[in-house]
Amino acid sequence: MRRNRVPDGRSPSLAISTCALGVAQIVSWGTLFYTIAVLGNGLRVASGVSVVVLHGCYSIGLAASGMVAPAVGRAIDAHGGRVVMSAGSIIASLACAALALVQGPVTLLLAWILAGIAMAFTLYDPAFATLHAISGPHYRRAVTALTLFGGFASTVFWPLSQALQESVGTSTTYLFYAVLHLVLCLPLHAMLVPPHRASASRDGAASTGGWTRPPGPVFVWFAVALAIASFASSALSAHLVGLLASAGLTAREAVLIGALIGPMQVAGRLMEFMAGKHVRPIVAGTIAFGTLAASLLVFSQLSASFALAVLFVVLYGWSNGVMTITRSTVPAELFGRDRYGELLGRLAKPQIIARAIAPAVLAGLLVLDSERRIALAALAACGIAALIAYRRAVRGA
Repeated sequence: MRRNRVPDGRSPSLAISTCALGVAQIVSWGTLFYTIAVLGNGLRVASGVSVVVLHGCYSIGLAASGMVAPAVGRAIDAHGGRVVMSAGSIIASLACAALALVQGPVTLLLAWILAGIAMAFTLYDPAFATLHAISGPHYRRAVTALTLFGGFASTVFWPLSQALQESVGTSTTYLFYAVLHLVLCLPLHAMLVPPHRASASRDGAASTGGWTRPPGPVFVWFAVALAIASFASSALSAHLVGLLASAGLTAREAVLIGALIGPMQVAGRLMEFMAGKHVRPIVAGTIAFGTLAASLLVFSQLSASFALAVLFVVLYGWSNGVMTITRSTVPAELFGRDRYGELLGRLAKPQIIARAIAPAVLAGLLVLDSERRIALAALAACGIAALIAYRRAVRGA
């Protein structure tokens, strides 16, 4: 049906384009963002650096991603996702090749900076901007479908990276990923994403200007809400198993709780997909931020209680899953749809920077307070602050 196609009948259907982007998301997240968890030690040995330097280089790479994100968004608005994300696949291939060839701290830093730039070109935000340009009224469902793909990145690439590292080593694994970006992601972006068309504003006139409104209170509050939520999520992800163990859970229980986050994210996105027609994105966002705050409050009260840990992971995983959709759909209601790529890029910048510094900040708090009370209270405060900032943004719109 034409309703499921972009206006150019020669272009791929929206379903095919969404699936293509989804498969590319699995590869891009799995090879650029998640590999440090499995391949990090191999990189550390190859470059002769400490764990602190390794993660410091990775954090700088994430910060570079945030700095580049607004420019990438503007490029998608001007040239379309096909061109920009295809270029991203090439940059990602070069980044993986650079990681395969690291020989010291300088080359390690440069490789992670290149990987960070590749992330800005290939991960969720550019994919969301691309979908926005091609999906029309089906944008929200397309975004939810895309995030369902992305949710499997760690599920696929953590065990794959481990298996490859054990059989061929870290360097060859990254070289394989470099080839994968060229032979899989590049064709998906170049052939199955529709070509760029001049965008139109909602009143049907051609859109001639950029997203030029100044960063007023609504934008600031919304950006702060997303950045705080990203900070809490990144900090918790880096230290979750250790915090659960220090709360009195066994190592096996802590790993099990951590493994449940992914399925709970998928469950949240499936619920959003089914209820999307009946719940406005702003309302879904309120539920997501509220559930995040509740989950972090529960987490702050953990004390060798497996039942509370399960309650935490259900709430936290669900909120994380829906939060990804919220940050891509709520901006349309708050700020309109003109130059959406630039808008998403500007919102992504503080989120990515917060994500980069969060693990180190929480590690510092844990050093200051071995009983972890300060760290847990800080995480709970982040959840509450994010909810307050989001509601301030919504009320001010």
